[in-house]
Amino acid sequence: MSLRAREICFSYTEGTPILRGLSVEIPRAKVTALIGRNGCGKSTLLKVLNRLLLPASGQVFLEERVLSDYPARELAQKMAHLTQSPIAPSGLTVRELVGFGRHPYLGFLGRKSSKDHEMVEWALEKTELTFLASRPLEALSGGQRQRAWIAMALAQDTEYLLLDEPTTYLDIAHQLEVLELLAQLNREEGKTVVMVVHEPNHASQYAHHVVGLSEGVVVMQGSPSEIFVKERMVELFGVEPLLFEGPEKERPWCVPYRVT
Repeated sequence: MSLRAREICFSYTEGTPILRGLSVEIPRAKVTALIGRNGCGKSTLLKVLNRLLLPASGQVFLEERVLSDYPARELAQKMAHLTQSPIAPSGLTVRELVGFGRHPYLGFLGRKSSKDHEMVEWALEKTELTFLASRPLEALSGGQRQRAWIAMALAQDTEYLLLDEPTTYLDIAHQLEVLELLAQLNREEGKTVVMVVHEPNHASQYAHHVVGLSEGVVVMQGSPSEIFVKERMVELFGVEPLLFEGPEKERPWCVPYRVT
């Protein structure tokens, strides 16, 4: 395990803690989904894992090194973080947006090297956005725009991709498009993907490892077949599900149908 958190406590203000002694391990070169009810600490945990938030106590380790010991530039070369519903300046083209992913590698004068340009073009090609590279970001569809943000993270050339609800506000087709892209990046490029998801079936069908949070602590983690069972869905979401065997037996389909 190369990314792990130990006994993390975090509060935004004095009072009720958001994360309470939370510990978790993220498998390397796998897709991990963070699931749970609203307000359980999923997005907060993702930010702590990438040092966007500093815990009141506890530590995060990356490659057996305390995360707080990494200089910002070095950490940005190892981990990319895509926030929920990111916003870009008006008029920015897709290629310009993707180019921002190379900032951790720029020299003193901020000039891009041939390597930087190569990585931008590679990220555009990998996300199938080369033909849209000169278009303004706001001219794209929701799914294309999300692919552009993922391309920016790809251009950052990190092993770890942390994404906060990457399918938010997308229709069903675009949701699947984004999830298939993330699965492809994991499969073909060996990227370690950690994503916050709301839809249980997205976690079941696309993640290798599922982490269930409740009230700021990890209450369960394991494979989709271990997590998506009736008793655990009741515990995690407070709903009784209908479970079906999917095309892949280890990835069940879950249909919540009654609040417990």
